[in-house]
Amino acid sequence: MAERFDLIVFDWDGTILDSAAAIVRSILAACRDLGLPEPSEERARYVIGLGLGDALRHAVPALSEDQYPRMVERYRHHYLAADHELTLFPGVAGTIEWLVGQGRYLAVATGKSRVGLNRALAHSGLGRFFNSTRCADECFSKPHPAMLEQLMEEFDVPPSRTLMIGDTTHDLQMAKNAGAAGLAVSFGAHPVEALLAETPVACVATPAELDAWLRKNI
Repeated sequence: MAERFDLIVFDWDGTILDSAAAIVRSILAACRDLGLPEPSEERARYVIGLGLGDALRHAVPALSEDQYPRMVERYRHHYLAADHELTLFPGVAGTIEWLVGQGRYLAVATGKSRVGLNRALAHSGLGRFFNSTRCADECFSKPHPAMLEQLMEEFDVPPSRTLMIGDTTHDLQMAKNAGAAGLAVSFGAHPVEALLAETPVACVATPAELDAWLRKNI
């Protein structure tokens, strides 16, 4: 399986950044601000990885269109108030740097906005490692395959040589829809049972297992 993948695409929240709990808290706090029923934590976690519009509309079915702009504002208020305190999963930065040294193309495909991802890349110091990125406010949201299709076209890499790494079923479904391989990480937002149901090439439980799998299989 040596040199199996030429393009490796990472999700951001819940895969690189330990942010799933903060996203859930921000959704619940925004609901309280608007006097809306709070979703269950499970429902709030499910929407992580989607574009913000899709995420909020699914997480809060009672949200009307006229309430949507205020909901977005309150969500961003709560998330941005503490996002500087969020940390990368241990060892992930070293894994990414190692992949660069192996000559692979690296990219990010995320449900974050362009402004949000640029902020995260700058704060984390990882921006220099990624050849390209795609965000939900400039492309179709997951699980639509457009993000991966655009990245594969950009680097002239076929689906058979592309690996999508993510912590949600949305990531794995996007990979399937693009004809690429999906690698699940179960230390993020979605439960391992849901991830395994999408038949990824593997499912790793810790950042250390992710590093070991990549060193053996890419």
